[in-house]
Amino acid sequence: MILLFWVFSFFGSMPEQDTVSLEEVEVYAPALDRFAEGQKIVQLGKRELLTYSGRSLGDLLQEQSPVFVRQYGAGMLASPSFRGTSAGHTAVFWNGLPINSPSLGQSDLSILPVAGIDRLGIHYGSGGALFGNEAIGGSLHLETKPEFGKGFTGQFSQQIGSFGLFNSRLSGQFSSEKFTFQTKVYREFTENDFPYQDLSQPGTPEIRQEHARFEQRGIVQDVAWNIAEKSQLKTSIWWNQAEREVQPVMGSRTQDIQQDQNLRAVLDYFRFGQKSVLNLKTGFVRDNQLFNSTSNATSLFLLGGDWDYAFSEKWTSRSGARFTLAAGDLSTYEAREDRLELYQSTRFVPAEKLAISLNLRQLIYSGAFAPFTPSIGLDWGFWEKENQGLKFKASLGRGFKVPTLNDRFWNPGGNPNLLPEQSWNGELGLHFIQNANISLTQSLTYYRMNVNNWIIWLPQGSIWSPENIREVRNQGVEYQGKSNWKTGTWNWELGLSYTFSEALDLTSDATQPQQLPYTPRHQANGTLKTEVGRFWVNLGTFYVGERAVGTGNSRVLNGFQLWNTSVGFSGITWGKVRLPLSFQVLNLFDKDYQVLYLRAMPGRSYQFNLILDL
Repeated sequence: MILLFWVFSFFGSMPEQDTVSLEEVEVYAPALDRFAEGQKIVQLGKRELLTYSGRSLGDLLQEQSPVFVRQYGAGMLASPSFRGTSAGHTAVFWNGLPINSPSLGQSDLSILPVAGIDRLGIHYGSGGALFGNEAIGGSLHLETKPEFGKGFTGQFSQQIGSFGLFNSRLSGQFSSEKFTFQTKVYREFTENDFPYQDLSQPGTPEIRQEHARFEQRGIVQDVAWNIAEKSQLKTSIWWNQAEREVQPVMGSRTQDIQQDQNLRAVLDYFRFGQKSVLNLKTGFVRDNQLFNSTSNATSLFLLGGDWDYAFSEKWTSRSGARFTLAAGDLSTYEAREDRLELYQSTRFVPAEKLAISLNLRQLIYSGAFAPFTPSIGLDWGFWEKENQGLKFKASLGRGFKVPTLNDRFWNPGGNPNLLPEQSWNGELGLHFIQNANISLTQSLTYYRMNVNNWIIWLPQGSIWSPENIREVRNQGVEYQGKSNWKTGTWNWELGLSYTFSEALDLTSDATQPQQLPYTPRHQANGTLKTEVGRFWVNLGTFYVGERAVGTGNSRVLNGFQLWNTSVGFSGITWGKVRLPLSFQVLNLFDKDYQVLYLRAMPGRSYQFNLILDL
């Protein structure tokens, strides 16, 4: 209620000014920005990511977005849930390269460090027509963004904190007008020896977490070359290695060890015409996982290209094709799969304040056709008054997910006859913007989705096997708002979000459908930041409502709300070197909570950050 009170209070009193500042528009932008009318997209740049440079993508999404992240412990497996869907319904891309595991059909967000990227795009809802397989609930777009004409820049950051935290990051870039070379190197380490209340023992004594050490290291290399006036070559390589002592559940003394090693590489060629852009792309992903003594490896090779063409100021088109070859060499099977995708996007601007996009995609995998996937959306700026504007957004689209390699080939239990999961998703939204003494951005979205042929693993005697038996209906409301204002010499920034998500399993009980396990109905985030000169203070909170532990909702985990705070000062200089300092307190009020049942989470922790900007 407090969040809603803030929202309506902002709408109640809005100062005016004479002009409206327009957002900067890039000459060329990916499909995420250019053909997604009617859909909800949030972009986070270097400034927003800097606070999380020593943390994972899962931490960022949980604390700064309405995405629920299922965490199996600090530094352990973390998987996203967009709008009540599963982790396998989220597509993840790095510089346009799909990086979800072909065997599992998902990504572990805990081993995707924020330190390795420059920009993050979060796409909500079905994006099957735009992005292909797995984009049913949403998609994540990780990007590196080297810049030209900056000369030499460098940065070193060191973070020291509670429970043995010791994170280091070094980055450097050299660029001219024709060539840029950017390198990032990082290492993250924590003992994770935090105290917690052990619910498995009588009296729930406080004990210290054992066997949860986490270490990760990696390097990201970007090279871009303007080889001619209208041609550009860009390549990126990302190597990451993580070693984890798998945190046991309360009451267990398991000693599992997991090692992950990931190699990703992508090469892009761009040819810029007067009204067109040609992009040819090839990429490679290799994932190796060693769990105790069991080794599993998957690889993916991609070759594709697309052509953007502006026929006129009103009509823009994008056509392309993508071929991928996936292979799995796992402990119980070996399998290969080829996929061919054809896609077409069109954007039509019939009036100054109205834009419509139509997207079409067809995937063929191992000789079988996935569902034909269309989507249509519109943005209509139907009201504008001096420094204020209100936009209506609407979209309807189809999504799909083909069965993973594990679903079809795991031995024993794999089911080669599985059908693709498919969904229809519709959403309506209002987007309000104001540029005045108080700048304001507000969005309210209603969505509804039906997912059919949802794949679920069930016991068949002593063997588990997947089947297409679940039908799920998702619907909800999402609010996100951001405002900036100034009082005297103080600059203020407030961000708020709230999500109501109903994800009902229609196959469990037709007369009384149940909420899906580990799917909160209510979730909220809030941040308040103030800055004066080179000093700043930040206060943030996020709330996760109660979640059912299993089917039938017989056991429910309580909701929880955590608070984080940080202070920083960027006024220390040494010649041309700047030394920003900051101090963070996570879980400020030492809340005892669980994201997943009997998975201990850390209490209050402290972190000191030092950055050297060259």
